[in-house]
Amino acid sequence: MSQSVLLLPVLPFSSLRKCVCVFVQSPQILYCPVFIACLLALREHVLTCLLLRNLVAVLFRFMCRRVMAALGRTYYFCMGFRVVVKGKQVSSSEAPILAVAPHSTFFDGIVCIVAGLPSTVSRVENLATPIFGRFVRCLQPVLVSRQDPDSRKNTIREIDNRAKSGGRWPQVLIFPEGTCTNRSCLITFKQGAFIPGVPVQPVLMRYPNKMDTVTWTWQGFIHFVLDLLHDFVTFFFLKFLPPQIPTEEEKKSPSLFANTVRNVMAQALGVPVTDHTYEDCRLMISAGELTLPMEAGLVEFTKISRKLNLKWDNVKKELEGFAAMATSCKGGRINIEEFASFLKLPVSPALEELFALFDRNGDGTIDFREYVIGVTILCRPANTDDVLRMAFQLFDTDEDERITREEFTALLRSALGVSDLNMAKLFKEIDADGSGFITFAEFQAFAKSHPEYAKLFTTYLELQRYQALQKVGADDVEEANHTSSGDSQEDSTSDKKDD
Repeated sequence: MSQSVLLLPVLPFSSLRKCVCVFVQSPQILYCPVFIACLLALREHVLTCLLLRNLVAVLFRFMCRRVMAALGRTYYFCMGFRVVVKGKQVSSSEAPILAVAPHSTFFDGIVCIVAGLPSTVSRVENLATPIFGRFVRCLQPVLVSRQDPDSRKNTIREIDNRAKSGGRWPQVLIFPEGTCTNRSCLITFKQGAFIPGVPVQPVLMRYPNKMDTVTWTWQGFIHFVLDLLHDFVTFFFLKFLPPQIPTEEEKKSPSLFANTVRNVMAQALGVPVTDHTYEDCRLMISAGELTLPMEAGLVEFTKISRKLNLKWDNVKKELEGFAAMATSCKGGRINIEEFASFLKLPVSPALEELFALFDRNGDGTIDFREYVIGVTILCRPANTDDVLRMAFQLFDTDEDERITREEFTALLRSALGVSDLNMAKLFKEIDADGSGFITFAEFQAFAKSHPEYAKLFTTYLELQRYQALQKVGADDVEEANHTSSGDSQEDSTSDKKDD
């Protein structure tokens, strides 16, 4: 008689597995109706236990959220915060995403408590923070990792999945500015919250105290602590605006939807909007590290990067080049003398013309924004092989495919008025291998890394061409006047003869 096997659902109880093994070894028992009835009853009992366990888990999570929310409110109350809430928060099915602004301090975390502990977008490093990390983990956050190159793509995908879950996930709370500001305006919103194309509920935050006791920077921590001790009560106003439902056009353009929501929030707050972004804050920090005024990094990066197709790393390198020029300038702006000193050239008509092209507002100085735009629009397009070959040929008077120091000196002295001392330093910098002459490869490499020179040479050529045309025009006028005078004299002579 063959051995019979009864298929049972897998149960997480070791004792039940042992019973099944025993009964499988005794096949005659398996055919007993009583035993089958017992197995069915046992199965129903197990399923009931599983359902109860899931129900208990749901209740446990619900209670945890309630308890954590209560503890959070108590924590902020003890710190002197008095919360005033206006408007009505809608459900996750009505608006899966909460967009909160303006973001100015770590105390803004109180909005998570008031909003019922929604999910947040958080750095993965925050999970390792004592106490706070476990609190963040309980919120089922969308984690962002700076080490993972696919983190941004994965974050957007996770936000999209949760936003389109039909209310099965908690609401996702996002600070769309991406960084802290001083609340005087709303900077450009990042698009992550608006890519899913679902309704977004704007949430406004205000700290109406006369003295700002919540905002601080790494440069003013002591002042922040003293201000915090000044007021024993800090009022916090939170307002839920009606959800913003995207149009079909806004669903296709997250940036358009982001600007619409930002404008609605700015109007409700009574503050302006600006095109500065988180990348500008990074440039500000970099400017400070380069001993430049931090405001030098405020170039409206996102705005100019879209128009000029710039990458942040490239702009960071341009900032380093600008800092090399502006080291002696405390205001973070470069005048023509400092510009000439950096290029190791004297002030000449060609250099003045180049400086005027950089100086977009005509105030006699160049700030970092003007420098970035000038280098990108004016200088780098001038570094074509044709332009560089033409400039090289200007120096190479004997056409032997190399520039000697004498050739180099002759042109710079006549064209730009460079002294022998400055010429020697510049020649040595271009002559990378120290051979005593400059090849086209060395000339090209120097022009690529110093695009101002290529534009300077083309500016010189344009001035020479313009002066030549002016001279030709003046000669033509003089010749025409001379011809006209001759004709008049002939007419006068003929008249006399007639007389």
